[in-house]
Amino acid sequence: MDMEQKQAEIIDQLVRRASTCNGDSLVPIIVDATSHPSLFAFSEILALPNLAQLEGTSDSVYLDVLRLFAHGTWGDYKCNASRIPQLSPDQILKLKQLTVLTLAESNKVLPYDTLMVELDVTNVRELEDFLINDCMYAGIVRGKLDQLKRCFEVPFAAGRDLRPGQLGNMLHTLSDWLNTSENLLVSIQDKIKWADNMSEMDKKHRKEAEEGVEELKKSLSMKGDFGSRGHNEMFGEPSGVLNYKEDGMRSKRRRHPVRR
Repeated sequence: MDMEQKQAEIIDQLVRRASTCNGDSLVPIIVDATSHPSLFAFSEILALPNLAQLEGTSDSVYLDVLRLFAHGTWGDYKCNASRIPQLSPDQILKLKQLTVLTLAESNKVLPYDTLMVELDVTNVRELEDFLINDCMYAGIVRGKLDQLKRCFEVPFAAGRDLRPGQLGNMLHTLSDWLNTSENLLVSIQDKIKWADNMSEMDKKHRKEAEEGVEELKKSLSMKGDFGSRGHNEMFGEPSGVLNYKEDGMRSKRRRHPVRR
């Protein structure tokens, strides 16, 4: 079973549980969701109408915890630790995993120094163990540790829940991409049309050239025939003159018999 399918099943179970609860009975569900080792998406649970019942109550801090896991990082928790319930070790681990996903959204090469600050890790060995055992083996990222350059290269990272306002930015980006694609398509079509026109012109010129060559061949052929006839008329000996001379020679030979 892949990670997405497994998450979908976990979310479905938690949503069904939460749909039948009210008030403080929702708190254990929030704790379970934010502690589950295979769950990294929380927007479906956060969108449940009955969770709004926690607003303005003493349990509203758990709603803040759920929002933190949906959109925040370990650094956000440290800044608000005084007004958020203390996290369990499983929740701390998960929030640090989610922090790596957030960092990988904007940069596919994460320096060790940045990661150690963002995750409160004191040494490289501890950081690399966390990235290998708790991130790559968990399937939320795929990457390579470069000890020489002291960085974590991340070609793939699982997506997090969309933050408030992020959907609008994504739609704006997609709209810009669509406009750019349409302009590019028009440009390509224009180039194809131009290429077709050039091809037709080339065919026309080639045909005209071939017709010109054929006309030249006919012209040269006609001139050759005319020159051959003229040469024969100028330099050829009429058969009548030749016969006349031959007959004259025969007659002369008859008038002078050979002496014996």
